[in-house]
Amino acid sequence: MYTLTEQFDHPILDEMEAFARVRNFPIVGRLVGISLEILAKMIGAHRVFEFGSGYGYSAYWFGKAVGPDGQIVCTDSNPVNQERAEQYLAAVGIWERVKFCTGYAQDIFAQTDGMFDICYNDADKGGYPDIWRMAKERIRPGGLYIADNVLWRGRVAVDGSADIKPGWTEAIREHNQLICKDPEFDAFINPTRDGVIVARRKMA
Repeated sequence: MYTLTEQFDHPILDEMEAFARVRNFPIVGRLVGISLEILAKMIGAHRVFEFGSGYGYSAYWFGKAVGPDGQIVCTDSNPVNQERAEQYLAAVGIWERVKFCTGYAQDIFAQTDGMFDICYNDADKGGYPDIWRMAKERIRPGGLYIADNVLWRGRVAVDGSADIKPGWTEAIREHNQLICKDPEFDAFINPTRDGVIVARRKMA
């Protein structure tokens, strides 16, 4: 039976998704990935910063959107993930659009100059509020801030729910509230998978 995501099928993408299943590695998945690509295309994004890139799954989608003259700045603390990302993304002709930096995402962001069309956040959840605070000023008018896991398997809506790491649920709640109350941004939460918040910086 034909599925709506078949048009995006690619052997490398299938391989990346299979690796995630076998290793229980968290990725955004096909439906969210497709939405990342389309959102980036809708605003004509050419420069993307990723807080937390893993082995390049989200960069695969952004890389398709930004085109040959675009750039995705990827960050991850594990150099093994950088090596794997290069293998996958080089195989689909996207690696030359990637600047992959190994280390703490917030430090790398502070050391990277310029504005971005999109800041994408999928780093450790305890750092979400601080990442929002530092990223929001470096998104150009009309650009987007996107963050994954903002529903946190429903924990954000339930008081006293068991947390994976102490303070993470509360950090995501704070993050979501900061964004939705910010007068400089329009925002909504897409409930696909584990929840993706999309915030657009208003035009001056």
